[in-house]
Amino acid sequence: MIESFQLANIASYDATGININNLKEINFFYGANGCGKTTASNYLTDTSDTRFNGCSVQWKGNQPLQSLVYNKAFREKNFGSSDIAGVFTLGEATTEQVEEIKVKKSEFDTENLQVVSFISNLNQQEFQLKSTENDFTEKCWTIYKKYSEDFKEVLRGSLTKKLFKDKLVSIPVTSKELPRLFTHEDLLAKANTLLGDRPDVYLELSMFDPELLINIERDGIWQKVIVGKNDVDIAGMIDALGSHDWVNQGRKYLSDGENCPFCQQATINQVFKAQLEAYFDENFTAEVASVEEISADYEARTHYILSTVYQVLTDEKNNPQSRLQFEEFETHFHTLESQIKSNVMGFKNKIEKVSLVIEVINTQQTLKSLLKIIQSANEKINKHNKLVTDFDNAKANFTVQVWTFLAEQVRDDFKAYNKKIKGLGKAVESLNKNVTQRQEKIEILKKELAELSKNTTSVQPAVDKINYLLKAYGFLNFEIVPSKGIPNHYVIQRENGELALDTLSEGEVTFITFLYFVQLANGALTQEAVTEDRVLVIDDPISSLDSNVLYIVSAIVKELIKEVKDGSAIKQLFLFTHNVYFHKEASFQGGRSNGCNKTHFWILRKANNITGTQSYEQKNPIESSYELLWREIKEHSNNSSITIQNTMRRILENYFKILGKFSDDDIEAKFSNVQEQQTCRSLLYWINDGSHCLPDDLFIQSQDDAIELYLSVFKNIFDYSGHLAHYNMMMGIENALLEVVSEQQNAA
Repeated sequence: MIESFQLANIASYDATGININNLKEINFFYGANGCGKTTASNYLTDTSDTRFNGCSVQWKGNQPLQSLVYNKAFREKNFGSSDIAGVFTLGEATTEQVEEIKVKKSEFDTENLQVVSFISNLNQQEFQLKSTENDFTEKCWTIYKKYSEDFKEVLRGSLTKKLFKDKLVSIPVTSKELPRLFTHEDLLAKANTLLGDRPDVYLELSMFDPELLINIERDGIWQKVIVGKNDVDIAGMIDALGSHDWVNQGRKYLSDGENCPFCQQATINQVFKAQLEAYFDENFTAEVASVEEISADYEARTHYILSTVYQVLTDEKNNPQSRLQFEEFETHFHTLESQIKSNVMGFKNKIEKVSLVIEVINTQQTLKSLLKIIQSANEKINKHNKLVTDFDNAKANFTVQVWTFLAEQVRDDFKAYNKKIKGLGKAVESLNKNVTQRQEKIEILKKELAELSKNTTSVQPAVDKINYLLKAYGFLNFEIVPSKGIPNHYVIQRENGELALDTLSEGEVTFITFLYFVQLANGALTQEAVTEDRVLVIDDPISSLDSNVLYIVSAIVKELIKEVKDGSAIKQLFLFTHNVYFHKEASFQGGRSNGCNKTHFWILRKANNITGTQSYEQKNPIESSYELLWREIKEHSNNSSITIQNTMRRILENYFKILGKFSDDDIEAKFSNVQEQQTCRSLLYWINDGSHCLPDDLFIQSQDDAIELYLSVFKNIFDYSGHLAHYNMMMGIENALLEVVSEQQNAA
């Protein structure tokens, strides 16, 4: 049977359309002419028609059944010419043959139900499978969105959720115990080199020997006090005065004369000169020369080092691809400059005053720090250059590394997903196998049923039944007889032998085609299809019929509904109508107008040329005008207070005055005392006044209290007159009480 269908982009159904869900075995659709009922029946006639591309239908267990539709198109198709195809039924089968067919059909139905059950289970498993796929795909896609900007070129070609997920699951999952091989930062560093155009080779940064200054800075000469010989006569004086450096500097100014370079007196003689030369001997001269030589060497070496470091600093400052830790390097460079400057100044002081003791700053630690930063930068440069020299292989390896890194992000999710997918996959495979086996058995049973039907079916019983019904319902001047031209075909003929199809009234054609449809509903146009399950769709079968025939058609439809509920080849029925009376008659089953759990009521409405729908489930929305009046009383709190007086008046007039022949005085007399009679009279005055004029705003403002008061009096009229049961029935109070009692019993 059909579980749901959608109508959209056709006739009065817009692009959004309507969705008819939760369909039952019996489905009533009420709607005015032009609201889309025939469009719906035309679609259900042939759901493959290209006119209905925007529509869809869902069959239970994905098992489509034959749809037999009664509408204008059916009449034109089957009664468009004088010859009418015969309907095969089981009318001539023996009791044993019918029983055999019944048993085989029961077996067929059982297998069919099993298939539907398996397919339903299969759909659930496939839904879970798809849901699991979707959930995992979404988790994978969050990884894509997180890293897509970082590794855009690597991920190119995997820009759909499914492609990305499929690529991730194709990556081997590493063991949880193994360390992660690549960090996000590692891959980003490689990405800067490998993603995009082939990069250039970078030059290494200049290096220097950090031990270049250590020997000079540790030389003991800087702490040595360099003075002349102690055994010279003037040594005592020079030592006492501490004027070693002063005297040594003055020696440069001694001339061949006797004048002293300091006091310009003739105090210098050859003896004094000899003593000076003896005091500042060769050893002193050698040590002074050593100081000068070492100091000059230090200056040369430091100049080389500072020039090298400064060049690195300058070059890397303007290099956008620099790998150097610039700020730290610059800090150490300025420290080195300061240290060297201090040492050079000390060495110069030592040269001028060789007796001074100089504290030398050890620059080795600063040099090592600078060299370490350069080495770190060079390592990165070498790594980059190595990638450049093998760019294609490196890029391929990098791509693998990125995908491995991304797969690792969903490793645990993938394991759970993979386990669940395998389980669901096995279940789907098993169910598919069962469905296939059952369907094969159904095909065998279908062939067996067709073979049994061949020898037990005939078109004559259907013809006899139609002719019988025509006569039974007063259509006496025509009948169906065998066609003389085509076997198993019939014509409509009058008593005088003339063909009657062209001269039948619209109502007669409608009635006979409906009788033909009913026979077809229980038979088929071929012998093999007689026992096949089918869905019936009936669209306004009482158009152009007299009112008395309406009840005949209603009775036939009721019988079809009973067959569906009791179980037959008719598995589902759709009834579309615009006639309120026919709807009420056809839906009235078992002494009630509301449906059972096998019935669903719908109303189709068209507004602004667009059809919409409203579901009422088992509650029949089509009621008499009297029932509608009572509905207004029941739902008075949701309706306008302006109409409540008129509604009460019409109910009381219909029930008491027209049907019961009660007058206002008779009603008033049912109240036992004067006070209650006055209240009743005020109610009658109130509803009569409110029925013939519109209250002003002031009166409306005080309506609510009056309504509640008069509703209780309204109820008392029925109570005191002995008709409380009618009041309870129309207000649905008995049903409500029964529901309360039922709930209490269930709770107990």
